[in-house]
Amino acid sequence: MSRISNLTPQLRELLALARRDRKAASQAMGQLSVEAQVALMSEAPLNRRADLLDLSPTPETLIPALPEAELCFTIKQVGIADASWILDHASEQQIATCVDLDAWQGTVPDCEALDQWLDALADASPEAFLKGIRSLDAEVVVIFLKNRISVEQKPPQDDEDWEPPTGSQTLDGQFYFSLVRPDDDGASVLKMLHSLFNNEYWTYFRMLQGVSWELDAENEEWALRWRTARLQDLGFPSWDESMRIYRYVKPERLGRLNLDERPPAVGEWHLPVWIPDLPQLADDRFAIFDAIAKLENEERRSAFYAFVALANKVAVADRMELSDAESTPKAIEKTARFASLGLEFVAAENGTDVTEVVRSSTLERLFNVGANLEPAAARPPRPPEEPEDDPDPTLN
Repeated sequence: MSRISNLTPQLRELLALARRDRKAASQAMGQLSVEAQVALMSEAPLNRRADLLDLSPTPETLIPALPEAELCFTIKQVGIADASWILDHASEQQIATCVDLDAWQGTVPDCEALDQWLDALADASPEAFLKGIRSLDAEVVVIFLKNRISVEQKPPQDDEDWEPPTGSQTLDGQFYFSLVRPDDDGASVLKMLHSLFNNEYWTYFRMLQGVSWELDAENEEWALRWRTARLQDLGFPSWDESMRIYRYVKPERLGRLNLDERPPAVGEWHLPVWIPDLPQLADDRFAIFDAIAKLENEERRSAFYAFVALANKVAVADRMELSDAESTPKAIEKTARFASLGLEFVAAENGTDVTEVVRSSTLERLFNVGANLEPAAARPPRPPEEPEDDPDPTLN
């Protein structure tokens, strides 16, 4: 299962029209509702999305309506360094989510990726840049700046022997900064500091104070807290919580089922990825899709969100790259595989229909059963930094 790679008839027709008459194609795109444009964009292969954005007569309306992760996928396909024109129209939440998804490695910021996103923001319009800075945690911006500059603040007037560091620059006569990397021309950082100094002085002051005095470990800890909370709002739990789907279950308990029970309904929430429905409901490889398709409307909608929530846990527990467009289908396929395995096992153990099992058990429970039935195949990949002899606490 992979991201949609075939062109839908509507998209194929629009792109064919663009080759013949680009103005007519742009008009046809503009006649679609914003919701229809978002669907067209999100269902298009990544390598076609820049063409669609270019065709849209109102990118300032289309771009902020895109799901946050879909915008991140699109920007990475275009190239972050070339995406300033897209960031011009992105919302604060979209910018923050792009950085949350792509500029972290595990539990620490990825300074190289952070450089790319902040440099792209610096190349955007002044309004978009300031909007982007406001969308990011102060700790993240300080981490970015500390990776690029060192800062020394001029001491009180009574220190007559003090001199600015050799080669340093200043905008206000108080903070003197120097580039820390010899291969860095500093253009984007200088542009950023000038913009903050001229438009958001107290933000400028706060950031340079942070570079001077704040500890990296504390900034990383607080930045991780804020990021974790935002990702939880988007349906991505913490790694510790997500790993519960792989907890060990004693063999005699795997088949337990109470047909009189009904798990709580899972409510709707804002999805950062485009998943209008469960993919491949007709795919006979996965019994879970067949069982969900036979539920009543309200039950089916609750099961849809329960499945998405479970797939998100799989993505987080398996340390999939959340900014990679292929992580969503990979997580969905693994979720469907082991939830189906658990579903068929529980149904056989209790001599009942798979749909009744779905009504009486959570999808997380069914996945957990399936993962215990085939622990070697289900076990999350070991992080490269973990030693081979480190005991795995799951599925043992």
